[in-house]
Amino acid sequence: MKYLCIAILLTLLCASAANSMENQKHLFILSGQSNMARLDPGLSFTPTVEAAFGKDNVTIVKDAMSGQPISRWYKKWNPPHGDAPIETGDLYDRLMKKVNLAISDNNFSTVTFVWMQGERDALLENGEVYAASLRGLIAQLAEDLRRKDINLVIGRLSDFDLADEKYPHWTRVRKAQVEVAEAYPRGRWVDTDDLNDGLNAEGKLLHNDLHYSVDGYKAFGNRLAEACILLIRQ
Repeated sequence: MKYLCIAILLTLLCASAANSMENQKHLFILSGQSNMARLDPGLSFTPTVEAAFGKDNVTIVKDAMSGQPISRWYKKWNPPHGDAPIETGDLYDRLMKKVNLAISDNNFSTVTFVWMQGERDALLENGEVYAASLRGLIAQLAEDLRRKDINLVIGRLSDFDLADEKYPHWTRVRKAQVEVAEAYPRGRWVDTDDLNDGLNAEGKLLHNDLHYSVDGYKAFGNRLAEACILLIRQ
């Protein structure tokens, strides 16, 4: 009888937790440069998180621009050498306008920041300051949203230039992304090394390209979503 009561209690607790999760609302903020700009959340990211949490409980805000360095998001960005740029954070402000509109009438249980960027900083040889810049950006977002529990999912740079021939700091930025994600208590990173082979939207065959194939972007959206789900449920 004792074990039966325990089993019933555990069942009720699990049911209660499931119901609680079903009633929670979740905000996903997607930003970065070209591989985020080319990602259509509706193909795989949105359906995956909606399947997990319910369509009415999911809000997705995306704002991205190709070819941009992290300085256009992180307002206190400093270069490894020389003077800081006069203007920083303009794309962050643009993103936050959309975020603030989304949160005005909602009380979100979780906020997840999904970041796919770094190619430009690898090209500009800003790898030395990338980890500090990314940590600063996360802190900036947490302060503006007045939350200390923001989840973080980073898309790691692919295997496009592992020899650092075209983009001199490619592997430095890759390493920095993993470092930040693994050190952050609520962080994860996703692999993109196999996403840049195959046919792109124009029918061109890609191999270790800077951008991803049609199937690659779909898989990328799934991976980002699955990482988000794991963080929310942990």
